[in-house]
Amino acid sequence: MAPSLVETICEPVPTQVKTFWTQAPKRVAEVSYEPGRTAVEEHQEYEHVDLLPTFPNLEWAPLTEVPYHDKGLNGHPEFKNLLDAATDVFDYNPKIGTEIHGIDLGNLTNAQKDDLARLISIRGVVFFRDQKDFGIDEQRELGQYFGTLHRHATTSVPRRAGLEDVHVVYTDEKSRDQRAFFTPTFLWHSDVTYEIQPPSYTSLKVLTGPPRGGGGDTLWSSQYAAYDALSSYMQTYLESLTALHSSELQAEGSRALGRPLRREPIVTEHPIIRTHPVTGWKSLFFNPGFVKAIVGIPKIESDAIIRYLNEVISTTQEFHVRLQWQKNDVAFWDNRVCNHSASYGFAPHRRHAVRVCCHGERPVLDPRGKSQEDDLNARYGLPKINKDGSGQSNYND
Repeated sequence: MAPSLVETICEPVPTQVKTFWTQAPKRVAEVSYEPGRTAVEEHQEYEHVDLLPTFPNLEWAPLTEVPYHDKGLNGHPEFKNLLDAATDVFDYNPKIGTEIHGIDLGNLTNAQKDDLARLISIRGVVFFRDQKDFGIDEQRELGQYFGTLHRHATTSVPRRAGLEDVHVVYTDEKSRDQRAFFTPTFLWHSDVTYEIQPPSYTSLKVLTGPPRGGGGDTLWSSQYAAYDALSSYMQTYLESLTALHSSELQAEGSRALGRPLRREPIVTEHPIIRTHPVTGWKSLFFNPGFVKAIVGIPKIESDAIIRYLNEVISTTQEFHVRLQWQKNDVAFWDNRVCNHSASYGFAPHRRHAVRVCCHGERPVLDPRGKSQEDDLNARYGLPKINKDGSGQSNYND
């Protein structure tokens, strides 16, 4: 039967004719689309002037070791306190990345904070959308609950006084395109791993950024999964080695730009494989941005291993997660078990974010540590991974 605007329904005597007029759905708004082009926001009266970047001329003493107790050890095994308040929770992939809805980060109980730390230590990075009530004061307060806040020796801090432990990420309409200065592999890093106690729990909130589709995404890579991607022979070899992490390149860059150096640069030796105090899982502790050499082996061997680990971190898609930011979104990650990388290509949009992180423990390798993959496969009844190239493949693309 052909479509019609009038439908006739036959009924018992007396016969009646009922007429139903169908209407086309209303269009909510006119669709406007240009391929590869997004509207640029104007910022004549900017609401976050107090958080714009500045480089104060300060001098700080070298860092010394501070006490650290991981709050994740206090968390509920099933994150009950945190997730009871959530409206939705889902993983981005099996290895890394979880998004939670319905949580106000600015009003967490201590039990919820402990659960959050435990979840981050397991999933690597956790995302929260539209946290408009999670201001810089609340962000610092939550960071301080987890540990002593880190103060960066070279990067920008907010204009507002008293926020020297906040790191400002800022690029605006007048900023130079920096893609030519770095290789994509080099951009992968874990924050300030040259410190004697590199950061653990770290939050980044985007105050202003490109609209959806405008670029400026951040990527994270799981170092648990990077360790598990290695053969048992390579795992054993790397567990016997340490690497030198250096802040010298950052210091040289600041001096070249005429910016103050608030602490002298350092080089610190850390194990290449470390064990997480909450999960007991082993992870790679290596990043292209700060590792300059592996200790105790020839340079040609050190350079070859560094190139190899760079490739594992930057090209193994199964343990990457990528966030397309929106205004007021927050990412909370564990710098001990994640590398991350910014992405370029978002000009001429402004991208403004604030980061808060706390010192973790001094990295150590516990030989009793486990593999995340082996542990979870045993828990969920999955087969042990075969790394010698034999067996059935599930690659299907």
